Amino acid sequence: MHDVAANPHHETHFESTETVRDVVIGLSDGLTVPFALAAGLSGVAASHIVVVAGLAEIAAGSIAMGLGGYLAARGDVEHYASELAREKDEVIHRPRDEEEEIYEIFQRYSVSREAATPVLEALKQNHPAWVDFMMRFELGLEEPAANRAHRSALTIAFSYVAGGFVPLLPYMFVSDSATALKLSVIITLFALAVFGALKGKLVGTGWLRSALQTTLIGGAAASAAYLLARLLNAHA
Repeated sequence: MHDVAANPHHETHFESTETVRDVVIGLSDGLTVPFALAAGLSGVAASHIVVVAGLAEIAAGSIAMGLGGYLAARGDVEHYASELAREKDEVIHRPRDEEEEIYEIFQRYSVSREAATPVLEALKQNHPAWVDFMMRFELGLEEPAANRAHRSALTIAFSYVAGGFVPLLPYMFVSDSATALKLSVIITLFALAVFGALKGKLVGTGWLRSALQTTLIGGAAASAAYLLARLLNAHA
C-alpha cells in the first residue's frame, strides 16, 4: 500500500507573477526605449552626448513608468475594496440572489444543486468565507497584497533603470558612436535573451522558448523605435 505520509506531495507553484510582470514591464521598456534614443542620436551626436541624453531619458522614463505602475496597482486595490463592500452588502441584504449565484458557479463545474447545497449551508454560517468565495469565484478577484502599489512602482522603476543602462554602456566607454551602436545592438539583444531565459525559468514556460520570444519581440520593438528616430532625424 502506498504510504502517503512517507511520500508527501509538495507542489511547487510559482506565486510571484505580479512581481515578474512588473520586472518584465520595467526591463523590456528600459532595454528598448533608451536603445532607440541612443541609436537614433548615434549618427548625429558624439558618444558623450548620447550618454547624457540617455541618462536623462532613463531618469524621466523610470519616474513615469513607476508612477504608472503605482496608479495601476492603486486602481486594483480600490476596485477590490469597492467590490468587497458590494459583496458584503449583498450577502446580508440579498442572500437569496447570492445563493443562486453560488449554485450557478458550481453548475459551471458540473456540480449539481444537491451536491452544492451542503457547501452553501456551510458558507451561510460563515459570512466572511461566503464573501471571499464570491470574490474569488464569481468576480475572479484576489485581494491585492499589502503595499502592492509601492512595491510595483519601485520594482518597475528600478527595472527600467537596470535595463536602460545596458544599451548605454558601450557609449560610456567607446568614443566613436558608430562603433558604440554596433556594440549596443549586440549587448541589448544578449540582455533580452538572458532576461527572457530567466523569466521562462521562473514561470515554467521553458527558458529557450521564452528567450527567443523576448529577443524577437524586444528586438522588433527596438528596431521600430530606432527606425522612427532615424526618420525623424533625417527630416529635422
